[in-house]
Amino acid sequence: MTNNFKILGISKELEKVLERDGITRPTPIQEQAIPQLLKGKDVIAQAHTGTGKTFAFMLPIMETIDITKPCIQALIIAPTRELAIQITNEAKKLTQAKNISILAVYGGQDVERQLRKLNKGVNIVIGTPGRLLDHMRRKSIDLGQVKMIVLDEADEMLNMGFLKDVEEIIYKTSKTRQTMLFSATMPKQLRSLAVRYMKEPVQIQIQSEKVTLDEIKQVVIETTDRGKQDALCSVIDEERPFMAIIFCRTKRRVKALNSDLRNRGYNSDEIHGDISQAKREKVINSFRDMKLQLLVATDVAARGLDIEGITHIFNYDIPEDAESYIHRIGRTGRAGETGKAFTFVTPRDQQDLIAIENKIRMNLKKRKIVKDNVKDKTNRNNTNEQINKKQDFRWNKDSGKKKTIRSIDKRKGKKK
Repeated sequence: MTNNFKILGISKELEKVLERDGITRPTPIQEQAIPQLLKGKDVIAQAHTGTGKTFAFMLPIMETIDITKPCIQALIIAPTRELAIQITNEAKKLTQAKNISILAVYGGQDVERQLRKLNKGVNIVIGTPGRLLDHMRRKSIDLGQVKMIVLDEADEMLNMGFLKDVEEIIYKTSKTRQTMLFSATMPKQLRSLAVRYMKEPVQIQIQSEKVTLDEIKQVVIETTDRGKQDALCSVIDEERPFMAIIFCRTKRRVKALNSDLRNRGYNSDEIHGDISQAKREKVINSFRDMKLQLLVATDVAARGLDIEGITHIFNYDIPEDAESYIHRIGRTGRAGETGKAFTFVTPRDQQDLIAIENKIRMNLKKRKIVKDNVKDKTNRNNTNEQINKKQDFRWNKDSGKKKTIRSIDKRKGKKK
């Protein structure tokens, strides 16, 4: 494995920026993709969240942009606002080395502000399909000189019904463009799109699932629909998660569960498609800054979240497929730290569970929690008050010094 970015063709200026951010060695996806992209090749990269794929395409883009031309030269399309924001934040780190102008366009922003920045000249645009099409129809964005286009998390854009929008956007770019497609999975429709819009693409596949799963203790909680919420609270009280994401299948279930958790005294909040962008960013920042212990979310709303320090994942609703399961639990157990994932399964979820176990080639540990086994609600609330007080003290004690907070007691799997 290459031990530095210079060998891959990355300039000294960008390498210094990476070093300041603690990044000194390329990940497998970066090692394979960067040299091909610097040669101008089209690339199809199959890699999951957390593999370093953002820098895999952003570094070659930064090296290729001609700053003497005040026009859009690179376009990055993301399925959600959260992912667009995450990519933008990563890209802005790299602009410390080069005077490159970046604009993020997504719903919930001030359109007039976007228009003013576009009029001044932008080199890279990062956006969601809907807002990009809106600008195209206003004729406020000209994609005619785009020479690099990235489709990030392309499978999620397919799942969300954005594929036709994406094709409309691609059609407006230069025919000589370089196209990069990054996706966790490669369904037939994406392969068909690649045939239509890509030129002899280099195919890269990063097998990250086994590594990710090896670092995560996975447990199935067998329960009932009626007892599921009490079972969740029982596990939360027992585990005392430092930072956890709780996944539900629908916006309605996210709202209901978060409301009930807050009523029980838990430090929780929610993200889903019905909240405003300002509220969404406030919640995510609170979670990132460790002011929030439990984040209740849908799969779509949590797409693109890349937050350090998540100790637990709770699949309150079992994922619809094995790929979603891997995506969800892959948010914990990172950077060599241990993580835990609990999946709550009712009798009607058994077929979904079997499909997941077959995909990951594991028989997950089972534990039964039915309503009769759950502690009295009053006792549980008292216990939770103690947990929250302890964690609030721990968060405030060091003023958010991450190194102290995030050290792990490997024997117990809890943060010190």
